[in-house]
Amino acid sequence: MASRAISAALGIEHSLSGKKWQWRGGNFGIEGGISGLEDDILTQLLLTRGVAREDIERHAKPTLKGFLPNPSEFRDMDVAAERIAQAILSDEKITIYGDYDVDGATSAALLVNLLKDLGVDAGYYIPDRLLEGYGPSGEALVRLGDEGSSLIVTVDCGAMAHEALKQASDAGVDVIVVDHHKCSPDLPITAALVNPNRLDENDLASSHGHLAAVGVAFLLAIALVRTLRAQGYFENRQEPDLMGLLDLVALGTVADVAALHGLNRAFVAQGLKVMARRDRIGMAALIDASRLNRAPKCSDLGFALGPRINAGGRVGESTLGVRLLTTTDMDEARAIAEQLSALNEERRAIEAEVQEAAESQIDSQHNRGVILLSGHGWHPGVIGIVAGRIKEKTGKPSIVIALDSEEGLGKGSGRSISGVDLGAAIIAAREHDLLVAGGGHAMAAGLTVEEAKLNALSEFLDERLAKQVMLARENQEMQIDLAVSAGGLTPDLVETLERAGPYGVGWPGPRVAVGPVRIVKADIVGKDHLRIIAAGQDGRSFKAIAFRAAESDMGQTLLQRHTGALFHLAGRVKIDDWGPRPQAELHLEDAARIN
Repeated sequence: MASRAISAALGIEHSLSGKKWQWRGGNFGIEGGISGLEDDILTQLLLTRGVAREDIERHAKPTLKGFLPNPSEFRDMDVAAERIAQAILSDEKITIYGDYDVDGATSAALLVNLLKDLGVDAGYYIPDRLLEGYGPSGEALVRLGDEGSSLIVTVDCGAMAHEALKQASDAGVDVIVVDHHKCSPDLPITAALVNPNRLDENDLASSHGHLAAVGVAFLLAIALVRTLRAQGYFENRQEPDLMGLLDLVALGTVADVAALHGLNRAFVAQGLKVMARRDRIGMAALIDASRLNRAPKCSDLGFALGPRINAGGRVGESTLGVRLLTTTDMDEARAIAEQLSALNEERRAIEAEVQEAAESQIDSQHNRGVILLSGHGWHPGVIGIVAGRIKEKTGKPSIVIALDSEEGLGKGSGRSISGVDLGAAIIAAREHDLLVAGGGHAMAAGLTVEEAKLNALSEFLDERLAKQVMLARENQEMQIDLAVSAGGLTPDLVETLERAGPYGVGWPGPRVAVGPVRIVKADIVGKDHLRIIAAGQDGRSFKAIAFRAAESDMGQTLLQRHTGALFHLAGRVKIDDWGPRPQAELHLEDAARIN
């Protein structure tokens, strides 16, 4: 097995996108079919994702039994479970306060559905993104208390809401925070704060810092049921089906781009099975509105289902996601799902406008380590998506800020690159009085900033992160898992590679190099997508598509075709089932000319 340090994969030192190709583990090349090699490929994929050889079996089929920690290991978990149990037994009014994104919606829906199964009609509150912004506001918490809620549970928010939570405490309202965002050393006043990213967590709990908030909420659900069981609550009542909540956990985990290793892989693998049963009326309606005619795959959660839930919070009504995922009325579910689909189309149009305006500013930022773009009239609901697009285009951490002329403030969202902790930098900027509010994690962050402090913020981030960004960009590599000839690109290969999933951040999908090939045909489809027909020296041909790549150096080179030129193409292999029989196609990410 070749070492990464010895040579570049397939000899590619500098691809068309400027990357050096490296074997993720060893040189695994296949000239023909994969018959007889399926188990070897699976083992190779798991080993190169950090699995110890003696632990292959547990990771090959991730189950909750194999990965679930004792919830009591997390600080305040038992305190939170006891307080909610007390509220249930005392018939207190409970409100779940969620964020307006998918993680917040699924976390809130999980607890609302759980409490319903426990005989409690809990309320929920989702703030309006434009009018209230991110996180719990003191005004809203106090108002909920005045309306009778003696216990409020915030999900996917609250870890940094010191002022708001103090207001709630002063008003006599108990608040439990269930979150996963970074915490400061000084924690807010709460009845309990459950967050694996607390700085005072033990090693086992902090090793689960990659959980989405919905994953933390699921652990709380286990702790709550266990607490109620010990108190005899289920002597004359059926215990809730906790496994039935995993469809919500899977959706929130993938859509929040949480790292898919360890417990998260088990959550998603098992959650997809629950989702395929279509037991949850709202989830089934969402799948149908997404025009999926099969059981959802992991990628569908991030690209089809998640964006529709998000659309409600971005450009529509923030409560739509929770309403959909908690309703028991089929007609209501269908109506909400179709409304979310329409809002998602509206979001796409708004996003395109903001992205065009933001991209026009990129040249003025070329010497910055962190791209910071801002504009008046930009819709705050799409800035996170646009920040991600800018990051992909520039290869640098990017922050997009929507400015409000009347308030003199900007709401911003940032996305980072591997090796650069943007969340920590945003928290530091807040501590230096450069932000009104801000927080996040390594790969994503949100902020509120005074327009007058934009330049100072840009300088601060550049000074703090420029070196990290430079090192991260210098070490850019294209990790290759497997090399095949054109004839080796088959549906069987796709099926074998899927056995090591689900894939996502922290558990990268396998990247396959195919070649040598000639470019038979290349054209542009849609706005900026490159479609290719490539043929190998074995006489087999296949289709490849590169999304949003037509204007890139790679896209322009491949469009010229260069008669007689040979290339290696690298990307993810997928099934194209539009034709009479399924075919494997390559979702192209990089290419290299080899003659």
